[in-house]
Amino acid sequence: MSDSRMGPDRFREVVLTAAERPDSAEPPRSMLAVGLSLLATGVALFLIWQTVSSLLIVFAGVLFAALLDAAARALASIVPISRAWRLTLVLLLLSALSGFGMAWGAGKLPEQTRLLLKVMDTQLDVLQEHLLSYGVDLLGPEWGRDFAQWLFADQGRFFSHAQFLLGGASSFLSAVLVILFLGILFAFDPTGHRESVVMLVKHSYRARARAVMDEMGGIMRLWFVGQLVRIVLMTLCVWIALYLIGLPGPFVLGLQAGLSNFIPYLGPIVAAIPIALVAMPLGASLLIWAVVIYTIIQSIEGYVIGPLIQRQAVEIPPAWTLVAIVLLGSLFGVLGIALAMPLVAIGRVAIIRFYVEDYLGDDPRPATIASDQS
Repeated sequence: MSDSRMGPDRFREVVLTAAERPDSAEPPRSMLAVGLSLLATGVALFLIWQTVSSLLIVFAGVLFAALLDAAARALASIVPISRAWRLTLVLLLLSALSGFGMAWGAGKLPEQTRLLLKVMDTQLDVLQEHLLSYGVDLLGPEWGRDFAQWLFADQGRFFSHAQFLLGGASSFLSAVLVILFLGILFAFDPTGHRESVVMLVKHSYRARARAVMDEMGGIMRLWFVGQLVRIVLMTLCVWIALYLIGLPGPFVLGLQAGLSNFIPYLGPIVAAIPIALVAMPLGASLLIWAVVIYTIIQSIEGYVIGPLIQRQAVEIPPAWTLVAIVLLGSLFGVLGIALAMPLVAIGRVAIIRFYVEDYLGDDPRPATIASDQS
């Protein structure tokens, strides 16, 4: 009897207790939080996709700020002044070097460029003659030797091309100015800009986020300085080598070979094409010498000097770097190709620190050591 009387009371007690529990409202709240998180993530990805070109320009500005910061740090042991004055001195030195380079290049580059165009024009004539000997009229009877006809045959087409070139040049100059000013602003107040990002995370996690961002900054500094060293070395070596074998326009060819190192793997291959095209009409022996010398210089730089310079900054398997270059290049063009390696480098740091170490609780170093030993 007592059990039967206690049955309804016990049921009522259980129902009231369950109704008073805060966990009873947890499933709807958790579902709502998950839905809002997915919606916010989708909106953020959509906004990133729509503004990715501008974001890449901002990232290029951050890289330029890393270069300025590296130069200011290097001057700390030489010039014992405040950081702001060291940055000002670095900007003055860069401006002076840029002005000297432009003044010197204004007298050298047009002459060598005209010489290279003349060589290319001669090569087209030779190609046309070889094709005509096989009955192939690729360029037409009157178009093989006059570039002016290609440019001015259709005035409407010429003006459309001119408008396109002017628009592209203005966009390029605007992007360069934005990168320069962003780099200067970031470099003069790196702590303030870093803290404006760190404040978006939990207070207990800010020290960790600050440490990871400082590590990313160090990687960007080392990468950019290493790239500049590689570009200068490659330009000088190719310039001197092509000058010694008597190839026309050695400085222009050396400069484009050096700048091509900004794009790993694909850049050096593309840079070899102008050298071969310029040397081809000058004889087989000069073509062989030019290709062999460029291949030797590029091999030494790519397999010896480059890894020694960049091993402290970028520790990424070559296959992943090439995949990033192909994907970012197909999605975002030349700027994506140029910034692929630093993006992958800092992305690797973020994944290892935030996901592998903090979320998974794993330490990637033993696996790395084991793979190196194997």
